[in-house]
Amino acid sequence: MKGIADITVALKKNSRPFVSVFGFVFAVCALSVAQAPPQVHLDAEGLAPRPIEELTGTTIARHYALAWRDLAGALDSNNARGLGEEFVGFAKDRLAKRIAQQSQSGLHVRIVDHGHQLKALFYSTDGASMQLVDHAQLEIQTYDGSKLIDTQNTPHEYMILMTPGADRWYVRDLEEVSAKP
Repeated sequence: MKGIADITVALKKNSRPFVSVFGFVFAVCALSVAQAPPQVHLDAEGLAPRPIEELTGTTIARHYALAWRDLAGALDSNNARGLGEEFVGFAKDRLAKRIAQQSQSGLHVRIVDHGHQLKALFYSTDGASMQLVDHAQLEIQTYDGSKLIDTQNTPHEYMILMTPGADRWYVRDLEEVSAKP
């Protein structure tokens, strides 16, 4: 984690060991809270043409939460490299383009994530893809530099295509659709 490494270097300059250790522990705790993935609940009742295994459901929810954590960080820092490994294909390309456009305009977006209610719609018989709908409660804050210029706290609805890899599920497509308030 680059953030922890930077904090460690800065704290090594401090000559008082107790303050240094305390500061390091405090900084690590603050970073871990700031980077905690959002809550994701997956409903796979009645999924067709194939039911989902419990471990698969847990893995999908975990990787989807990590994807949103990474997306929030990338949008806030205007750095597409922050998208991490959970996004691939169309989703990653579109998000990287959005981040580049937002960076060029001097804006950045901070997402306060209040959670996601995923509903599995389709799971292919060969297990190669899953389509989901996400009812997300997001507070989206738009900044011009450090000045807050807009806040929207509304429900959002997304259609998602996820595919499995060797050790994780990937978000291959993420499309916002009209959310019902």
